Amino acid sequence: MTAEELSSVNERYEALEASIRTYNPNADFDKIRRAFAYARDKHIHQRRKDGSPYITHPLAVAEIVADLGLDADSVIAALLHDTIEDTNATHEEVAKQFGETVAALVEGVTKLSRVQYTSKEEEQMENLRKMFMAMAQDIRVILIKICDRLHNMRTMEYQSPAKQREKSLETMEIYAPIAHRLGMQKLKWELEDLSLRYLDPVGYKEIEDEL
Repeated sequence: MTAEELSSVNERYEALEASIRTYNPNADFDKIRRAFAYARDKHIHQRRKDGSPYITHPLAVAEIVADLGLDADSVIAALLHDTIEDTNATHEEVAKQFGETVAALVEGVTKLSRVQYTSKEEEQMENLRKMFMAMAQDIRVILIKICDRLHNMRTMEYQSPAKQREKSLETMEIYAPIAHRLGMQKLKWELEDLSLRYLDPVGYKEIEDEL
């Protein structure tokens, strides 16, 4: 990460912290800052498809989580949500530094990330069941995962056409309906809108032109 990128990332973190202070002034900001530093260091050599430092993704997910007004552990888990899956971080290490609740949330999001989507109806329903099981243990897991998917859909233009279609179909058939069931209408509409862009680009362009 260049010095300029690091400065930009740190500025975004400060904005995140300011956002949290507006609705949760008593949050454990020392713990949140440590989680940010931990995630930044773990992802230090990784980059996204668009070439940006990888930490910008967990930061963006944490921003969406904060926009929903979720608690400090949810924000921390959002910052750390890819560490167990994509770095050498372990459940034990995360639990030791940030508590078992945070580690369980990160582990839950990681498990949902590993669920393979398929268009076969019965297997698709099995995916839904797995997600609902995760919800039953802690609703925050599914909320963080929906925020993760939303940011990935917002940056989907950097993926291959095949990946764009696959993720958009998955979003339209699994994530948007769950967001709807949870009463997250704004997120549901954006997830559907972003999916349609790749599933029916001609129709999407026609709607965009009409609007």
